[in-house]
Amino acid sequence: MDRAQKADLVADLNRTFSEVNVVVVTRNLGMTVAQSTALRNKMRDAGASYKVSKNKLAKIALGGTDYLSLGDLLTGPVGLATSIDPVAAAKVVVEFAKSNDKFEIVGGAMGATVLDVEGVKALATMPSLDELRAKIVGLLVAPATKLATVTQAPAAQIARVLSAYAEKEAA
Repeated sequence: MDRAQKADLVADLNRTFSEVNVVVVTRNLGMTVAQSTALRNKMRDAGASYKVSKNKLAKIALGGTDYLSLGDLLTGPVGLATSIDPVAAAKVVVEFAKSNDKFEIVGGAMGATVLDVEGVKALATMPSLDELRAKIVGLLVAPATKLATVTQAPAAQIARVLSAYAEKEAA
């Protein structure tokens, strides 16, 4: 890899660190290509990404971002899981680590907040942005639905009473 390629890689990583809301650092000790591909596919499906890079280049790319504190975690063969949704990358990483013993979570960060392994696991248990949005919409729609039901009930009762009187007179 020549100097220009390294500069492009650092610039790309720096741009990624500037745009995302969470970075999870993982260690992959002898994962196969198929396992790495499966992990990348799961990340992509969740709206996240997974990159393996040289630690020195990643440390340089951390400069000028909120994730500067992650530099201490970048030792050995590590991968960086990132996502804009604060919980997407953590959920995929934690789920993948349960089924793969050659893959371990080192730590992570949400902006300037550094997370240990337990912090990443706790983050993975939280609902995603889409789930939170759905809950909020449900909470907003529920009162309107109840209001519509309550306002329609008296009219329905009057209609049933009139129908009963009509049936009584017809008989």
